[in-house]
Amino acid sequence: MKLFPRITDRNTRTAAGMGVIVAVMVSLSFAAVPFYRWFCQVTGFAGTTSVAAAAPDTVLDRMVTVRFDANTDPGMPWSFRPEVREMELRIGEEGLAFYEAHNPTDQPIAGQASFNVTPDAAGGYFTKIECFCFTEQVLQPGETVMMPVSFFVDPAMLDDPEGRFVHTITLSYTFYRIDLPDGDQQAASQPLTGAPGAATQTN
Repeated sequence: MKLFPRITDRNTRTAAGMGVIVAVMVSLSFAAVPFYRWFCQVTGFAGTTSVAAAAPDTVLDRMVTVRFDANTDPGMPWSFRPEVREMELRIGEEGLAFYEAHNPTDQPIAGQASFNVTPDAAGGYFTKIECFCFTEQVLQPGETVMMPVSFFVDPAMLDDPEGRFVHTITLSYTFYRIDLPDGDQQAASQPLTGAPGAATQTN
């Protein structure tokens, strides 16, 4: 007659143990996201770029071609393109490129750009100094902006067994639509025309 309570207790302990395991796995999954980002930034894994305050003092004679690619997520109504498709510069030399974004809608739209570099072997050596992708961007109705990115290719790439064979690097961005900041949401709720003192938007 004591068999059933023992089985119940065993099932309870098993269920509790499984609950603890699930909780630990969920916690690790959240912790893995920032760790993965840090790992990618440090190693260049998956084409993740590095960040620096300034270009290095060393500039090599070796040239590299940088190509620029632009994409938008299906939910993003902006048009988005690079000003130039490619440029050549010396390794270690600071480059400056611009991307054009246009909001064709009648409402403010906020966006955030994700990016990657190919080939992966160049990711950790392609270093950004300033970039529009570091912060969210808000375009007003009909607004067009030129967004800069300054960068260099680290001379240390030539010491890498795979990186030294890289002659062409592609920098690719994809813009995603995000929620407007609170201040812009309030502004978007106000009429543009048809009311005394209403704001008007010009291109």
